[in-house]
Amino acid sequence: MRLRFDVLRDLLAHMLMPALSLALPLAAIISQLLKQSLKDVLQLDYTVLARVRGFTETQVILREALRNAALPTLTLVGVQFTFLIGGTVIVERLFAYEGLGNMAIDAVINRDLPLIQGIVLMFACLFILVNLVVDLLYTFLNPRLRHG
Repeated sequence: MRLRFDVLRDLLAHMLMPALSLALPLAAIISQLLKQSLKDVLQLDYTVLARVRGFTETQVILREALRNAALPTLTLVGVQFTFLIGGTVIVERLFAYEGLGNMAIDAVINRDLPLIQGIVLMFACLFILVNLVVDLLYTFLNPRLRHG
């Protein structure tokens, strides 16, 4: 078996535009919320105390502030996942890729009800799974919720 780097390069080149069109709008909103959350957290008492103890600003951000600033951002990421699924359907259609989104649109056009129900059920299960993972990560990052 031989590794085909030319095929890998071609595959990555064809994935670049769809990935950017899905990621950029969501990344902008997430980064704005993380920035605002970090700004709020860096003014709290425990981060001021960490600075007084001699931590550098990078250490204060990475060790103390980022974990608490990530909590609202994590919640937004869970909500944004639904937009990502909807965006995938549109991107598959625009870039003429075969996938579940394109299949869902074809099923609606052809009025294939069992296929529509199956795709909607699968997307719903995926959405529930992502929200479960977000909730578990939320309890992992926030120690006050572990014993509740």
